[in-house]
Amino acid sequence: MNLSCIRILAPVLLGAACVAAQTVDDTVLKQAIIFGRHGVRTPNSPNSILDMFAVQPYPVFPDIPGNPADNPPSVLTANGAANETYLGTYFRLWLTQQGLLTGNDAADHANIYVRAADLPLVMGTAQSFAAGLLPGAALTINTVAPATNDELFDPVDAGIAVLDQQKVVAAVNGRIGNSPQSLAAAYSAELALIRSVLLNYPAGQTPPPPTPQGTTDVTAIPFTVAAGNSQLPASLGGLATVALAIDPFVMEYADGLPSAQVAWGQLSESGIGQVFRVYDRVLDLEYRTPYMAGVQSSNLASHIVRSMVQAATGNAMGGAVATPSTKVIVLVASNFNIAGLAGLFHLDWLLPGYQPDVAAPGGALMFQLRQSQSTGEYVVRVSYVSQTMDQLRYRTPLTLTAPPPAAPVFVPGCSTSDTNFDCPLGRFVKLANQLIDPNSIDLVN
Repeated sequence: MNLSCIRILAPVLLGAACVAAQTVDDTVLKQAIIFGRHGVRTPNSPNSILDMFAVQPYPVFPDIPGNPADNPPSVLTANGAANETYLGTYFRLWLTQQGLLTGNDAADHANIYVRAADLPLVMGTAQSFAAGLLPGAALTINTVAPATNDELFDPVDAGIAVLDQQKVVAAVNGRIGNSPQSLAAAYSAELALIRSVLLNYPAGQTPPPPTPQGTTDVTAIPFTVAAGNSQLPASLGGLATVALAIDPFVMEYADGLPSAQVAWGQLSESGIGQVFRVYDRVLDLEYRTPYMAGVQSSNLASHIVRSMVQAATGNAMGGAVATPSTKVIVLVASNFNIAGLAGLFHLDWLLPGYQPDVAAPGGALMFQLRQSQSTGEYVVRVSYVSQTMDQLRYRTPLTLTAPPPAAPVFVPGCSTSDTNFDCPLGRFVKLANQLIDPNSIDLVN
């Protein structure tokens, strides 16, 4: 199914889609869809596996319930939960300033909808965010159990979409010249730095020392492209293993571990950003590749677009989230989901201290439905909001005067030339029709 049924909206809603961008922002916020990533967590693999990749043991995160001797994988840390609450508090302040919330939690409760992937890490993030967003009235965290049945965040396992593994391999190879090992040359500086950190020798040492016995040099594992699975569409060989080995570094810094335990004291914040270019490339190939983005993210995109049209028209619509009167929709999943949705719409952003298009811990894509007070026209305004690495590390409370950075996001084929990159709703719907794979969506609310 496609979105052709909602292409035509009443003129009073859309106004003139080709009206030139206004120099003065006379729009008011009518609905906000906040699509966020989970907060700071433990590494994706336990230390018993990670320790094979380095000559020094990986640190244990101190703020895990029960303080186990080995990091349980993918667990929201106490500091991660606290930062999510700070972020929720900021959005509460901002949404109230924008007039979408009233500040009366009992009254606002009915106008907020929260949905999260059914994973402890993600559910914990959503609960912590909700505690800051609406502290005076507990919000229900809607979910579909188990996570593999969630057609919104995992449409392949839910049976809504189908990945053709031959196309997956071809699509990835087509982006890298059918030469996976060329990536090793393209990222040679990052790989050399990663090896020096993992094997504990000075960066730039010539010749580099041999790999100690009993340690796996992840940078020496060949980069390949092969069929993957529903969670990780392509198997990228050594490239994926490198990403696994460095995954803890961002979390160590963001969780506030002592400097000597952040990449064993060998990387600064900027150094972490440099080596994470390899990690970001893995996400780019796995989820932003157009074929995978179309299959994996079309259903989510369809629900987001339909929810905005539903709010603009006031009429219930199949395939939308929540109800026409819902003012704030909060969706929480993973960086995989954010990368895929960004890839589908070709969205890019850059925030201070991060590499391009990074879906940072707790960071969120926000879709604002706004209405011009002079023309009645509805527009979509997209931004990316995330705490800085230091705001996460030092658990900095957020306010309107000390906010997290936000980057306006240009929507190719839709945005106007104003500083907010607003996109007329009718044009946004038309663009979505062109990008969404009609065979990978459903109309279930």
